[in-house]
Amino acid sequence: MSRDARWKALLELLVDRGRLDVEEAAGELRVSAATIRRDFDQLAEQQMLVRTRGGAVVHGVSYELPLRYKTARHASEKQRIAKAVADLIAPGEAVGLTGGTTTTEVARALAVRGDLASGSPALTVVTNALNIANELAVRPQFKIVVTGGVARAQSYELIGPLADGVLSQITMDVAVLGVVSFDVTHGAAAHDEAEAAINRLLCERAERVVVAADSSKLGRRAFARICGSESVDTLVTDTAAGADTVRRLEEAGIRVITV
Repeated sequence: MSRDARWKALLELLVDRGRLDVEEAAGELRVSAATIRRDFDQLAEQQMLVRTRGGAVVHGVSYELPLRYKTARHASEKQRIAKAVADLIAPGEAVGLTGGTTTTEVARALAVRGDLASGSPALTVVTNALNIANELAVRPQFKIVVTGGVARAQSYELIGPLADGVLSQITMDVAVLGVVSFDVTHGAAAHDEAEAAINRLLCERAERVVVAADSSKLGRRAFARICGSESVDTLVTDTAAGADTVRRLEEAGIRVITV
């Protein structure tokens, strides 16, 4: 296992459990305790965790794993969701993409669609995610609009009032939201309030709103509300979504697509 893969696995275990012992982590990853100690020390230097005697704990009370360290957990579900979301977007439309692992997969799915290989433009993509803009900028048939703002290291998203000036001047056909949680009662939410504010503005400027979220995000709550469930037209999720959850969403008027 490479160091990067090991670090990703360690951080995800830490997020899930809140605390890890060296011996426990070594057993999980099938590496030596000395290797885990070095990993913990190096991750602590990057302020990704807090070193303790014999192990590590998460950094801070509310922890969000930075995008660059997120592994391919639920990867196949996210790729299926991304393709289904991409299929909802028509050539020539203006689409807003928030940051996140699932929306990044949506951008990749759009990039390889044959009917979007040419056009003037084939698609207009508005995003506050630097990594998405970077990936799509090499597609000359796509018109890429970046919101502006201050970069947030955890998600590569641009946040803050500088983005308002761009978003207030445009309209979009569809906004695709990557979320931390989505629930009928509490709506769509993110970890960070500034990130949620930009995502909310993207929703307000779009004719329709699509939430792209694997089933692990459903029925949960997160700190910063993006929008209420009444603002969402379509949810695309995976087939592991509970039948009761799907029923409640559909009763609220949301189209649910499971893939």
